[in-house]
Amino acid sequence: MKPLSDVTTGAPDGGRPWRTAVADLLQRTRLAQPDELAAAVAAAAALLRLDVWMYLVDQEQRVLRPVPRPPREAPEPLAVESTVAGRVFMTVQPLPSTADGQRRLWLPLLDGTERLGVLEFVVHGEAALDDPGLLSGCDLFGQLVGHLVATKVPYGDALLQVRRTRRMSEASELVWRLLPPLTFACERAVVSAILEPCYEVGGDGFDYAVGGRSLYFSIFDTAGHHLRAGLGTAVVMSAIRAARRAGNGLYAMARAADRALEAHLPELRFTTAVLGELDLDTGRLRYINAGHPMPLLIRHGKVVRGLEGGRRMPLGLDDPQIDVAEETLERGDRLLLYTDGVTETRDHRGGLLTAEGLVDLVERDAGQLPAPETLRRLCHAALALYDGPPTDDVTLMLLEWSHDAGPAMVRPDPVPPAAGP
Repeated sequence: MKPLSDVTTGAPDGGRPWRTAVADLLQRTRLAQPDELAAAVAAAAALLRLDVWMYLVDQEQRVLRPVPRPPREAPEPLAVESTVAGRVFMTVQPLPSTADGQRRLWLPLLDGTERLGVLEFVVHGEAALDDPGLLSGCDLFGQLVGHLVATKVPYGDALLQVRRTRRMSEASELVWRLLPPLTFACERAVVSAILEPCYEVGGDGFDYAVGGRSLYFSIFDTAGHHLRAGLGTAVVMSAIRAARRAGNGLYAMARAADRALEAHLPELRFTTAVLGELDLDTGRLRYINAGHPMPLLIRHGKVVRGLEGGRRMPLGLDDPQIDVAEETLERGDRLLLYTDGVTETRDHRGGLLTAEGLVDLVERDAGQLPAPETLRRLCHAALALYDGPPTDDVTLMLLEWSHDAGPAMVRPDPVPPAAGP
């Protein structure tokens, strides 16, 4: 087959057609509604003799669901665990395939490093699937699509509805709108989180913020269920963010949450939480544990210990104790935080998972996969043990301090040979 430069350009500047398509997509989407994004993407890609379908992963991260683009009939959803598209989502690496007489190139759909789904490029031209020009061009185009998805989501319901399989509770709507993206990566660290059950969230939540040499993170579990618990988590998260953005440290953040709960929701009992700050240059970790399960320190795929320090009463229970614990991480260390919904739901035999059982799951699933995929598999493995749906929220957060983890999540590997259907 002809190389891409011969097929699509005929000009000295082999990247010009891709830049033309990117410029066309930007122009088409300036005034586009969220439900018009998929059609705009397809129209811009058609300039390159490509047909593009967008798939967004569902809230549970089990199925990739196509974004409709009328009048075309949308393809069927694709399982994450058993399809070429699913492998692309899990590994965050491109993969070609040939099936039904069509040549396809699958790419992860990312907003930065946040996994949104996958893109299916059906190649109608003469370019070879292993042409580096095709891969780099599709990657450029796909990066813009990922940013556009993230940009358009707040302006309507269409893209959110693609990811949902049923109605969300009022508490879930509240909490999900407050949460940061599930994954963030920079040159020195990765932070990823997952929250289940997606549609019935109560008092669980998480937060993080990166600036300069500091990564702040927190995980919450407000006592109670449904909307009242969600309101408590919203108050705590807002108070901590306000204190952090005013330049306050961990102790002042915890005290701000105490005061906010007492002032606005005194009938709520408390919120357990871990608040932490990681120095991205040195690996020094400072943290407060407000009545929450101990974070687990993972080194070389093994849980080496729980972090027992920094203890105080849960947030909302007036505790002026100053005890900010410290730990020094090694390069490549991971820190797992979780809520008690992970360890206190009974399995089909009536037993609890327990912290020891969670350690076993961590060591089984904490291989060399990127942090977001490790966490997705860990959460699903824990849920698979339960007898029915969880009776409490299940929230997991995984941090990795490493100069390799972040760049590895955005560096495309060479395209492997084409896969089957």
